[in-house]
Amino acid sequence: MRKIVVFNNVSIDGYYAGPGGEIDWFIHDPEVDKAAHEMMSPDTVLFGRATYQMFESYWPHVAGNPNAPEGARMMANELNQMTKVVFSITLQEVNWENSRLLSGNLAEEARRLKEGEGADITVFGSGTIVQQLANEGLIDEYLLVLTPVVIGAGRPLFKDVNTMKLELLETRSFKSGVVLLHYGVSGSRQMKN
Repeated sequence: MRKIVVFNNVSIDGYYAGPGGEIDWFIHDPEVDKAAHEMMSPDTVLFGRATYQMFESYWPHVAGNPNAPEGARMMANELNQMTKVVFSITLQEVNWENSRLLSGNLAEEARRLKEGEGADITVFGSGTIVQQLANEGLIDEYLLVLTPVVIGAGRPLFKDVNTMKLELLETRSFKSGVVLLHYGVSGSRQMKN
């Protein structure tokens, strides 16, 4: 069975985005990207509308930009090739290659994807998607990029999420001050293997 792995930047005070969705407080560290890449190998990304639109407006153009850093071009190419599943009741269409739009039941679709063939599934940003999947017990692992910033207000990653126990799988710290925390969800089928 495929795993769903959440990959998110989180401020010290627990926010994944500022009050208006701002992410300008992220610390981009290529070493963190490399480490996260070693910890997961997804072929599918689940997005909510806002995160999809942010990614879609940026990443497709980076792949062909000779002035973009090599690591960013590599990530852009990987994202372009991955299957992107967008959950939205307001979007009418999605145009980024390998994207499909769904407006049905998130939990049912996530279960179906987990039971299908392929590599792991990841969720970037998309806090409401994370919260819904967490409450359904569908998330297997969390890769949290703990960023040494207090933003004071914003969108909490675990807003209205039921109590769950996590098991620390790995920790890596970086010169940038970022700490990458890799957790498994206690009791998940994946952790028992």
